[in-house]
Amino acid sequence: MSYSFDQYLANHLTRSGLYQVVTDPAKADAIFTDRLGKAFESKLDELYPVAKPEVLVEHPAKPEDEDPNAPSSDSSIKIPIAPQDRLGGGSKGRGTYFLVNRSTRNVIWSTYERSRTNQADALNDTAKDVVERLGEALKSEGRAVAGKKGWRPW
Repeated sequence: MSYSFDQYLANHLTRSGLYQVVTDPAKADAIFTDRLGKAFESKLDELYPVAKPEVLVEHPAKPEDEDPNAPSSDSSIKIPIAPQDRLGGGSKGRGTYFLVNRSTRNVIWSTYERSRTNQADALNDTAKDVVERLGEALKSEGRAVAGKKGWRPW
């Protein structure tokens, strides 16, 4: 996060008792970020690799009398097309913060709270406001699902 905002956010999350902040990514249930998109997804893939099942590809057998060095009778041209990247919104976060569930990779909460300046006191106040909004959301969500067995906020 820009201007070490993550440090202020971790401080207020810990002080509020809403979440336990961990330094080991393997222990995290959720991730705070100020950016979504390809770079964030790549970082998640790096931190939490997803085991992909092996796919067996069967190639059609060529007749034995066919010369293996002969050109293919398939006259179509195959052009690989790379998937289109989503266009992002700049290189720095601009006040929108997301809480992402680690296992589902779903955004489970977000807010917009832009800091007045990049000074320490302003960043600290912004982090405090973000955590207060998260606390309010958790309380209202908790009331909505009160009494449901096994409820977790994500």
